[in-house]
Amino acid sequence: MIVITGAAGFIGSCLIRYFNDLGNQDLILVDDFSRADKNRNLESKAFAQQIHRNDFPGWLWEKHYFVEAVFHIGARTDTTEQDWEIFQELNLDYTKTLWQLCAEHGIPFIYASSAATYGLGEKGYDDRHDVVESLRPLNPYGDSKNEFDKWALQQNEQPPHWYGLKFFNVYGPNEYHKGRMASVIFHTSRQIKATGKMKLFRSHREDYKDGQQQRDFIYVKDVLKVMYWLYQSKPESGLYNLGTGHARSFWDLATNTFNALGKTPDISFIDTPEDIRDTYQYFTEANMNKLREAGYREDFYSLEEGIADYVKNYLAEETIY
Repeated sequence: MIVITGAAGFIGSCLIRYFNDLGNQDLILVDDFSRADKNRNLESKAFAQQIHRNDFPGWLWEKHYFVEAVFHIGARTDTTEQDWEIFQELNLDYTKTLWQLCAEHGIPFIYASSAATYGLGEKGYDDRHDVVESLRPLNPYGDSKNEFDKWALQQNEQPPHWYGLKFFNVYGPNEYHKGRMASVIFHTSRQIKATGKMKLFRSHREDYKDGQQQRDFIYVKDVLKVMYWLYQSKPESGLYNLGTGHARSFWDLATNTFNALGKTPDISFIDTPEDIRDTYQYFTEANMNKLREAGYREDFYSLEEGIADYVKNYLAEETIY
């Protein structure tokens, strides 16, 4: 059996589809399953069992001998949340419990870290273990992810194969429930359909023109391929960046979304909300050398290719992957 936590969420539900397409239905889905808008992501998917996240550690203790791997994708991911106790409970304590169970019972463990750990990028975007202690995330979410990464690297008892994946800006189908935290591509598509226009955040730094803030945008289908490759190939354990290695501007992103919808770009700017302005990343770009040196050879979707697939095959009718 394969366990997927955060199963009703964006990446977790896409991972279920990926395994289903490979013919694997022997899946254990873990989440709180309390939101109808998220549960829509489970439509037409095949699996063995759903387990509430609060019940899962006990289940894993009892049924560990059936489990081939745990993909721990579930987390509190709201970058505007300021209540540390929420992150302590869900992103730290819960993940430590799963790590310890997997270590004790010899179960491979793949978990979601984040590029938010890199903060403003003062130390670059390099997934070397020796820089983790010096990273300075910009918000409690990023802190929680970096604190777990630091904890994991200090453990003598480890799962037989473990991978902490520093997701950069992931976009793609099944993020309909995410509201403000959904990708800019999702919001651009919605705005274009409603108004024929798109408003991007204005730059509040002199060294970046409006719309030229840059991120490493990675299509979720590439994320799924990398996770599955790690599970199958079992390279050296550790932290791995998961981006494309190429930063692109929000202007490029919005323009390509207009193009995918067959519309002429009409882009304007609004001030970045004050509650995120001081912690806004103006540039991210994953150093992907470690994953490549580990043996991963697949090409990544370009921004143009990923947006075209996402918009035309999913956002156009808001269908589920």
